[in-house]
Amino acid sequence: MSGWRCAGLTFRYPESSRPAVLDLSLEIPAGTTTAVLGPNGSGKSTLLRLLLRILPPSAGTVEFGGTPVARWGRDALARAVGVVPQGEESVFPISVRELVGMGRYPHLGAWRREGDADRRAVEEAMRRCDVADLAARPVPTLSGGERQRARVARALAQQAPTLALDEPTASLDVAHEMAIFELLRDLGHAGKTVLLVTHNLNLAARYADRLVLLDGGRVAAEGTPREVLTRETVERVYGWPVEIVPHPGPGPDTGAPQVVPLAGEQCVRMAHGEGRSHAA
Repeated sequence: MSGWRCAGLTFRYPESSRPAVLDLSLEIPAGTTTAVLGPNGSGKSTLLRLLLRILPPSAGTVEFGGTPVARWGRDALARAVGVVPQGEESVFPISVRELVGMGRYPHLGAWRREGDADRRAVEEAMRRCDVADLAARPVPTLSGGERQRARVARALAQQAPTLALDEPTASLDVAHEMAIFELLRDLGHAGKTVLLVTHNLNLAARYADRLVLLDGGRVAAEGTPREVLTRETVERVYGWPVEIVPHPGPGPDTGAPQVVPLAGEQCVRMAHGEGRSHAA
């Protein structure tokens, strides 16, 4: 199993006046499910791209599996990490089955044909992501949620020991969003290293082992869900009044902290620094 470690990580986009990630040091332990959270523009997706060597840092170091990520060959990294990007366009009119089958490319190379093991991996991934009945559909004809499930299936078909996912449940309905989070939790419990970026604080708290909360390109808090999702921290990072309540259960996530944003004129004033209200 492999995890990430970065130290002093900094990156600024050429057109930006401030760094997207600034002097960030962090460890993503192997064999855990870690969710990266934060407001829009906090550096979540940029951090993921730096960890995957898609972007080169302007300062600092990134290691994966104890080796500088820059020393990993792209083929070796592709076999080690299955990636679900936040969004991508289909250049060619391929079917869902062909898209999911692309997850086997790191193992097959450009010329080898699929064998029985490859076909089983693809079929199992499509089943687990509920896209088996869409196998023959052209990807451009899918809804946004269906496409996202097919991308997750492609990463599963890769059978990599590590998964890195950027907003994997974007555009999904409640049932499929829950199914993906439960799948990721199960994969983590089975020994995979799972790293996901998400805006969903409450599902992250219920299904991830560890949370990393970013603010302005820095780590605002990290640790267990109960350590990270405190009222004071969430209000400071998101600039909005909240209450933190335990998940009622039943199930293994009973007691997980859940963020309830408050509403009303007094709460709006509090969000701008004019005092706290307990009225929801």
